Amino acid sequence: MLKLIERMARALAIVGGLVLTLLVVLTCVSVIGRGLNTLGHSDALAAISESAASALISSGVGPVTGDFELVEAGVAFAIFAFLPICQLYGSHATVDIFTSALGRTANTFISAFWEIILTGVIILITVRLFVGMQSKLAYGETTFLLQFPVWWAFAASFLAAALASIIGVYCAIARMAEVVTGRRYMPIAGGAVH
Repeated sequence: MLKLIERMARALAIVGGLVLTLLVVLTCVSVIGRGLNTLGHSDALAAISESAASALISSGVGPVTGDFELVEAGVAFAIFAFLPICQLYGSHATVDIFTSALGRTANTFISAFWEIILTGVIILITVRLFVGMQSKLAYGETTFLLQFPVWWAFAASFLAAALASIIGVYCAIARMAEVVTGRRYMPIAGGAVH
């Protein structure tokens, strides 16, 4: 079961990484386009070469229309895409000022407790994303510039959150089993400890 959960978490993280990479490229292209458009309209370039300024403006260079709408939708998906891998490997940042002095049994119990809480929060967010998606779908709400349906972003985030919920339930059960049996059922934690 752990191998299947690991594969799902890794696949979702890879898709989230690809989406995030595309959003970075989109943002860079948009910023460069905006800068070149500003340069084409600048008095400094017009003073140097009126034809260069006209050529730059007539090339149609400018920001990508609706870039912020795409970034908003994509980043929401990417956040939910990275949640499962972080939860599976215990890679969420923790502050262990007091718990570092406790024994392994106490820390295992604390990990199980917070795993259950985190899973509950992820499930709650998933349910609310589904409700939000239904609402956006029912009202036909679209984005301002690109006019794509808002429910698409909700649907992508919901699917990633649903997988995060499934993986979260597995993690919570595995952590509880660790408390009861004393055996390790989760991959070695690689969390950022501060």
